[in-house]
Amino acid sequence: MNNSTTAASAHTQGSGKTPACCQNGTGATHSHSSNPTQQAPQAPQASLQHMTSHTVVRIALIAALNCALTLICLLALSGLAWGPIQFRVSEAVCVLALFMPEAIGGLTLGCVLANIINITVSGAGALGLLDVVFGSFATALGAWFTWHYRNRPLLALAGPVVANALIVPAYLPLLLSGLGFYTIPFTTIALDNSYVFMYIFGVVTIGIGEGVVIYAIGYQVYRVLAACHFDRFIKQENN
Repeated sequence: MNNSTTAASAHTQGSGKTPACCQNGTGATHSHSSNPTQQAPQAPQASLQHMTSHTVVRIALIAALNCALTLICLLALSGLAWGPIQFRVSEAVCVLALFMPEAIGGLTLGCVLANIINITVSGAGALGLLDVVFGSFATALGAWFTWHYRNRPLLALAGPVVANALIVPAYLPLLLSGLGFYTIPFTTIALDNSYVFMYIFGVVTIGIGEGVVIYAIGYQVYRVLAACHFDRFIKQENN
């Protein structure tokens, strides 16, 4: 083999032909015209829409659940669900705030709806708006506290107890007086001209009632949901 033949062979090997590893089974060269980065911005948008739809559905479901249970308690327990001594069993659903932030909006919205409906049922009139505004604010504050300290469930559940115990007794005497409910249940102590005493009395009694419902019932609901890996289900739904 002469030098010209050797040079031609070397030139052919280094001539820039596409190697076989870059060809498909038919010998055709793969096309790299599609740019994967062009579709990348669509993924976050789809994920955001997915999360948004789940958020709206969860808030709506929790609101409906809280509203329904609250109305059932108001009808079934009567004065024990809205009087100066309260055992509103529906407050047990506050434990949902241990699992998802949507519970804050859902519980608050459910409380607003239940209180608005209760205005027409009880005939509270304009005074019932006190419960709509401040009662719902207490629910929102307690739910936020529960979610914020969700890693410490026993502490977190103190949020609804403290919020309701401090806020509800501040307007409850005014509301009850407007409804003609002038005395403390099982006593002859009148509400008239005893606002300070009634507030202190309400802090104690509503705090105890809320605490019993939250820890005796709600905490058990939380334990059951945790044992069923409800938190994992929520995370899977988020993905």
